Amino acid sequence: MNNKTPKVAVVIPCYKVSKNLKSVLNEIGPEVTSIYCVDDNCPEESWKAAESIANNDGRIRVIRRDKNGGVGAAVITGYKAALEDDAEIIIKIDGDGQMSPKLVQKFIKPITENRADFIKGNRFYDLKSISGMPFIRIFGNSMLSFINKLSSGYWDLFDPNNGYTAIHAKVLKLIPLEKLNERFFHEADMLFRLSTVRAVVKNIPMDSVYDDEKSNLSILNILVTFPYLHLNRTAKRIFYNYFLRNFNIASLYFILGLFLSIFGFWYGVDSWIELSKKNMTASAGTVMLAAMPIIVGNTYLVGFLAYDMQDTPKDPLHRDLT
Repeated sequence: MNNKTPKVAVVIPCYKVSKNLKSVLNEIGPEVTSIYCVDDNCPEESWKAAESIANNDGRIRVIRRDKNGGVGAAVITGYKAALEDDAEIIIKIDGDGQMSPKLVQKFIKPITENRADFIKGNRFYDLKSISGMPFIRIFGNSMLSFINKLSSGYWDLFDPNNGYTAIHAKVLKLIPLEKLNERFFHEADMLFRLSTVRAVVKNIPMDSVYDDEKSNLSILNILVTFPYLHLNRTAKRIFYNYFLRNFNIASLYFILGLFLSIFGFWYGVDSWIELSKKNMTASAGTVMLAAMPIIVGNTYLVGFLAYDMQDTPKDPLHRDLT
C-alpha cells in the first residue's frame, strides 16, 4: 500500500447493543473515515442509539435490515456498503463494548505495511486477558480452535470466533459474500474463504471486557453444528487446494493415507465379525493385515498434515491486486 492515508471503514453489527453502542462510537478515532452501524432488526431498536450519535458525527451511517438474519448477515451488509463507498481497509467491531476501538490503529498497521491481508484478534495470547471470560466461551473456543485449523489451513491462528477483524478491500472483493455463513459460524467461514484465495492472515493479541453480557454461543453449536460445518469446510478446502487447483506430493499422501486407513479398518472389522460368528480367534496374520494398512495410512496422513502446516500463505495478496 502506498504512503497516502487509507480510507478506513468500521462495520458494527447492532443487535441488543443499545447499552454500550454510544460509548463504542465515541471511542472510534479520527483514523476512521466512515462507520456503518447495521441494525439487524433489533427489538431494542439499536439504530436509535446510533442515530443519536450520528447527528454529531458525519462519519456514521445507520443501515436498518428488514429482518433479522444473524450477525454474519449484518456484517455482510456493512461490508457491501463499505465497498460501495470505496473503503480500502474495513474493520469489524462488535457494539457490545467488548472490543476496544482504540485498537483500530494496531489492526490497520500490518495491512498498510503489506504484511497481511486479514487481521484477527486473539484473546488467548495472555492468560490475564481471559481471566474474566465466561467458562462457556473458554470451553467453546478451546474445542473449536483446533478443528478450525483443519478447516481453514491457518495452523498458527487461535480464537477463531473472535469478531474483531480487519481486511483489505481488494481481498474482500475476492470473497463470495453471498456464500458466507450468516450466523455464528460467520468468522470461521470467513477464514475458510480466505484460505481458498490464499490470503495472509495474522493474529493480534487483545483483551476483551466482559460485564453482565451473556454468551449466545450454545452447547448445541459447540458440540453439533460447528463440528459439522468445520468438517464440511475441511473437505472443501482439501479438494480445492490439493486436487482442483493443485496436485502435489501432499495430494498423494492424502489419497494413500485415506485409502489404506479405511481399508485396514474395514478389513479388521469385517474379519472380527466373521470370526465372532465362528467363535474363532484372529490369527497373527489377520491382525497384521488389518493393522499394517492403518499404521502406514496414518503415517501418510501425518505427512499430509505436516505439508499442510508448512503451506500457510506468506505473501500478501492485496499488493498484486488492482
